[in-house]
Parts: sequence; C-alpha cells; structure tokens
Amino acid sequence: MLIIMSLDSPRHDIESVKNKIASCNCTPHEIPGADKLAIGITGPSDKLVKEEFLLLPSVEEVIRVTKKYKLVSRQMKSEDTIINVNGTVIGGNNLTIIAGPCAVESRDQIFDIAGKLKENGINFLRAGAYKPRSSPYAFQGLKEKGLEYLSDVKKEIGINIVTEVLNQSTITAVAEVADILQLGARNMQNYALLEEVGKTQKPILLKRGMSATIEELLLSAEYIVSQQNFNVILCERGIRTFETATRNTLDLNAVPVIKKNSHLPIFVDPSHGIGIWDKVSAMSMAAVAAGADGLIIEVHTNPENALSDGYQTLNIKTFTELMKKLKELAPVVNKKLNLSTNE
Repeated sequence: MLIIMSLDSPRHDIESVKNKIASCNCTPHEIPGADKLAIGITGPSDKLVKEEFLLLPSVEEVIRVTKKYKLVSRQMKSEDTIINVNGTVIGGNNLTIIAGPCAVESRDQIFDIAGKLKENGINFLRAGAYKPRSSPYAFQGLKEKGLEYLSDVKKEIGINIVTEVLNQSTITAVAEVADILQLGARNMQNYALLEEVGKTQKPILLKRGMSATIEELLLSAEYIVSQQNFNVILCERGIRTFETATRNTLDLNAVPVIKKNSHLPIFVDPSHGIGIWDKVSAMSMAAVAAGADGLIIEVHTNPENALSDGYQTLNIKTFTELMKKLKELAPVVNKKLNLSTNE
C-alpha cells in the first residue's frame, strides 16, 4: 500500500500516518518525490483498510501496490531515483562510467590505471580487493592490502571507489574505503548480506545473478531498500544460457523492462556480459542505446598479464576510443556523459 501526501504536510500529520501503520504491525517508509510525499508500507498490508487512512489529515490518496517488490517499484515511486555520490549524480539523464581492473594487483598497478582513467574524465574506479572466484586456486585478491591501496589512490588521485563486499565480516572494512559497495552476482540472493549492506546507507551496486530472473533481481534490491536505503544501482551483467560462444548472454532486454517497472538506476556490465574484449565496445554502445544509466567496464594498462579476467578487459587505448564514441552517442539518446571537470 502507498499513502500519498503533500510535500508540505505538517510533520505531525505525517507522524500520525506512520504511527497508524506501525500499530498495524507494518513498517512505514518515507519516499519524498518531486511533487508529493509517499509513505510506502511493507508487511501484512493486505489487512489494512484503505478508507481508514483516507480519513487522516493531509492524506490525498491511498494506492494498492500489486508488485511483489514494493519499495523499488514504479507504483511506489514514479520518478527516477537520483543518487549523488560526492557531487557526481547517477540516474536521470546522466550516463555514468565505472571503469578499472577486475582486481587490485599491486600499488603501482592500481595507481597507473587510476591515473589513466582520471585523464579520461572517469569519476569511479572499480577494482576488487576481495575476489570471489569459481576455483579455490584462482587469484582471490589482495584483500586488506588491496583496500589499503584503494584508500591511497582515492586520496591521492581523487577518484571514487567501487569495490566488492565479499561477506558480512568485510562490510565495515570495505565501507570505510568504498564510495559504492558492490554486491556481486554470487551474492545477489545472500539475503542476510543484502540487509546488512543496506544498513550502511551507502550506495549499493547490485549485480544480477547469472541465473536470476528480473523479478528476483528486483526482490533482492527490495531487501536493501527495506533498510531505508534507496541508494541502489542495479546492474545487468549477463545470464547463463545454452550459448557457449560468449562468456554469458548479455540480457539487454532487462534494461527497458527494469526501467518500466522500477525507479532505480540500471547499469550494464558488458565486460562480464560477453567476456571477449574486442566485443565489449559494441555491447557498451548497445547498452546505452537500450537506455542504461551507466556502464561498468574492465580496464587495465596491461590486460595480457592481468591476474584475473584479462581476456575481457580493455586496454587504455581501446577504452579511450570507446569514450569518444560514447560522447557522440550520449546526446542521441538524451543522456549527458558524466565526466570529471578536469577532463
């Protein structure tokens, strides 16, 4: 259920509505919009009587939300969610690029790549300190030392950090460094972890599981938003199908479907989606044309010798060429490429 009120409703009227919701063993969620204040309700709301809320002061409308995912749905909030990360705006008409290597490999490596990306106007560096891998013998990341290097590069180069939370025990350490916490495909349905990262109130990049439906992705986002954290970025990164010619099947159908059903921004990860470096640029362009709010792209100064996922990683030259194409494409789809001012 959704309670619609005026943005200038008296505070005591808003609290009266929230108190009534709580008295029915449900949870109220304030959702300020451009024109109205919405109060979303989660819990056993099917037992609530619509007319009882319409009698309360300042209540203009009461709407039943039919989706399983309540708080992340367009029914709950019609306008796009905009996320401000240290002055860089994600969502709306902005096209945001997150780029960097699969993993932090050394201090020199991450500083070299971050510097090159900053020259391209990139505001967000992605790099894993903790690397969940399918094989226990594959490179697992530098862990705490990797976080230390990311902290240093953030301070010295002035770039925002996006890095993955491996499990609940790593949340605090990662949150001290990262500006956006990443939840990988393997953790999309780790519901206890979703709730805990939601409590940090930091922006969360939530990747779609390789076998997850769109509805399951949105329900996973609901776990985060239910903790009063609306700063969630969804990420399409390819799904597992019968096709073996590419690493995954990049489901660009998901972009317009999610845009219709949810107010959250949706990014696309073409690097994992196709897994072949010389096809990443084409799929990046396709993702933007499909309506993506941003891209997350693997970039390395020496991908041939990368410790993980080198075959899907762009070198700096190819990435720079892609950025030129994106600058041309962005205005065609009514987007503004979100670059740092010194670019």
